[in-house]
Amino acid sequence: MASLDRGDGVPLAYALTPGASPTLVFLPGFMSDMTGDKALAVDAHAQASGLACLRLDYAGHGASGGAFEDGTISSWTADALHLIDALTSGPLIVIGSSMGGWIALLVALARPERVAGLIGIAAAPDFTETLMWDAMAPPERETLLRTGVLRVASAYGGEQIVTRRLIEDGRTQLLLGGPIGIGCPVRLLHGMADPDVPWETALKLARALAATDVQVTLVKDGTHRLSRAADIALLLRVLEEVRQAVLF
Repeated sequence: MASLDRGDGVPLAYALTPGASPTLVFLPGFMSDMTGDKALAVDAHAQASGLACLRLDYAGHGASGGAFEDGTISSWTADALHLIDALTSGPLIVIGSSMGGWIALLVALARPERVAGLIGIAAAPDFTETLMWDAMAPPERETLLRTGVLRVASAYGGEQIVTRRLIEDGRTQLLLGGPIGIGCPVRLLHGMADPDVPWETALKLARALAATDVQVTLVKDGTHRLSRAADIALLLRVLEEVRQAVLF
């Protein structure tokens, strides 16, 4: 694991496996990091296949510097782009989990000439609005607007931190309200037992994408993390399908 200053004194942690193109880029979820089961499985697959792989932590996540409360969808996307631009070359297959799926879409829109394929795992575009703000009770909204931060218990232990900055910035990055100009092959994996991000989000996203090579795979008993052995095996099979589709 290494780090790279993003230009303002905040070190961004990453792990880079050298290898052939296309480079696999794993983008973790909200309050997650690059050491999760899916990220490590993608890295191991890259090594076994002789492919390059970049895993990373956004500022305020994992081993990176910076305060989580200062982060937004825009800033975390910028973190990913900073590391991608500095550390990789050539075509990319971007794999995003949950919030990382939203960021993967934004990366593909920002670097259309480089993103050759995209995989979303319980991808959660627009979640700051549809799953956070819209779900808040009036007292929670009042607290968030007055204090700038709302802390709620997380189903995965500890607390989830939601900032006013995150919500307001998220509104500048919403994607599902119109067509999404991404033309590369896209695969979307989603568990139908996901309690956090409705599986219907994958269908909305598939309809919104400009690409025609889009496939949605629903796992009936899959939860949000999709990190069981069978789920990871599915991810790696789909990853190989995308790699074959983008070879040139």
